[in-house]
Amino acid sequence: MTGLRGARERRVRTGGVELCVAEMGDPERPTVVLVHGYPDSKEVWSEVAPRLAGRFHVVAYDVRGHGRSTAPRPLRGGFTLEKLTDDFLAVADAVSPDRPVHLVGHDWGSVQSWEFVTVGRTAGRIASFTSMSGPSLDHFGHWIDRRLKRPTPRRVGQLLGQGAKSWYVYLLHTPVLPELAWRGPLGRSWPHILRRLEKVPGGDYPTSSLPSDASHGAWLYRDNVRARLRNPRADAFAHVPVQLITPLNDVFLSGRLHDELERWAPRLTRRTLPAGHWVPRTRPDHLATWIADFVTSVEAGQSGAAAPGRYAERFGGQLVLVTGAGGGIGRATALAFAEAGARVLAVDRDAGAAARTAEEARRRGAAAAWAEGADVSDERAMERLAERVTDAYGVVDVLVNNAGIGLGGSFFDTTTEEWKRVLDVNLWGVIHGCRLFGRRMAERGQGGHIVNIASAAAFQPSRALPAYSTSKAAVLMLSECLRAELAGQGIGVTAVCPGFVNTGITSTARFAGTDPETERRLQRRAARLYGLRNYPPEKVAAAVLRAVVRDEAVVPVTPEARGAYALSRWMPGVLRRIARIKPPV
Repeated sequence: MTGLRGARERRVRTGGVELCVAEMGDPERPTVVLVHGYPDSKEVWSEVAPRLAGRFHVVAYDVRGHGRSTAPRPLRGGFTLEKLTDDFLAVADAVSPDRPVHLVGHDWGSVQSWEFVTVGRTAGRIASFTSMSGPSLDHFGHWIDRRLKRPTPRRVGQLLGQGAKSWYVYLLHTPVLPELAWRGPLGRSWPHILRRLEKVPGGDYPTSSLPSDASHGAWLYRDNVRARLRNPRADAFAHVPVQLITPLNDVFLSGRLHDELERWAPRLTRRTLPAGHWVPRTRPDHLATWIADFVTSVEAGQSGAAAPGRYAERFGGQLVLVTGAGGGIGRATALAFAEAGARVLAVDRDAGAAARTAEEARRRGAAAAWAEGADVSDERAMERLAERVTDAYGVVDVLVNNAGIGLGGSFFDTTTEEWKRVLDVNLWGVIHGCRLFGRRMAERGQGGHIVNIASAAAFQPSRALPAYSTSKAAVLMLSECLRAELAGQGIGVTAVCPGFVNTGITSTARFAGTDPETERRLQRRAARLYGLRNYPPEKVAAAVLRAVVRDEAVVPVTPEARGAYALSRWMPGVLRRIARIKPPV
């Protein structure tokens, strides 16, 4: 057995070394081969592999000199890309002799995998390649060469920026020093460094083989980097579909390294992830979703392209939870994230309406979609929801607190119970969501985003909406306070303030101090006025996605909302005079 829980282990001999290979899942299904980076072993995949094993035959192996694989003798010259390619082919022939495999590489696992998918002798043995945090040395060499031959201020800045990020590469070329460091203080402190700087969870990773893995792995750099960067291949074209996953906060690699990558990988799918370098440990759910979708699309004869919706590169595979998703703005927002390829959780007090939204989300292109019934005003119900979601799907990447109710009527006509109901849903529902899901985002340490749906009523006083306006003003201020508190943790908070939007909230709004007949008449009139305005909820949903991408603080959506927001900042007296106007009864 191996550290990959439940995996079967075998040994594969090739080129004077013995490789430790772990397998999970049904061998009759498509094979996914996971290749680890530096200074890791195959255990870096221990969270990703089980998530894929239900659908695929998953294989992870220790690269020569790492983990439980043996090291070449001598070490010098034993880690060339040619020999690493020999190793891969030996593993592929052992685990999937009759079918091409789907390749996934991280860090140096990606660097060597680029070699595998661009050399002629692997043609027909690889079906697809998912790359993360590791460029092709050939492509990198040409990237450097173009900037040296035709320097511009921008290109020189890119060279200097990547040169600063690559400081460790220079150290790894020094003799003896890396080995002494890894077998000494650096090896002992590495787990703490990963937890502190990369927010990598602890547990059984990294393994006890880290010092020898890192010492042997220094030869990956010494045997390959300088030689290949000086003389990159001119024919390094990928002969398979490629999925490129770029962590936006990678401290070792600039995203600019992949500029013009389509030249080398014509069938390219780009993804971005707001995370650091060690995404197999920090974002296993996210990666497993993207890998599974890409492999499935390639197996189906498709190109493996990302979801067609806008912002698919940003939100594809992310876990997005939307409350009040059964209709109106919540439903439109859930479907907009679905079209961007996200994994969508539709939450609504009406479980049936949530289920219908989830079903439509799947049709619209969601990576996955589920429905949950919950009343956001019920603290215990929300706590149970947060536990279920985290256990079943992982930590939410984007939370949209949308659920709300309307209440009109004067202050003195509004009863204590009516005040309580509005605040329970409109304010406490947001508080529950932020506290329960936002805390998990913060504890994960990998960022995220919270969107709270407020209202133009948050900054437009009205004698007709005291309870509703108060609840939405509180949501706006809560969002501002939370944004300040979470800024240092990479979690954005946005208050979205729609104006008059044509949704079902008008027909269900309550009116304090009225008899049932009058209330029904006021509901019909409000619905008719909003219908005549006919501002669609889909435009609010588009504003939500745009706000997350831009990390905006306050977003008034409709023209009247933007106008009221501007007046609240520059001419509040005008709004106060407007607020005195008595609405028609």
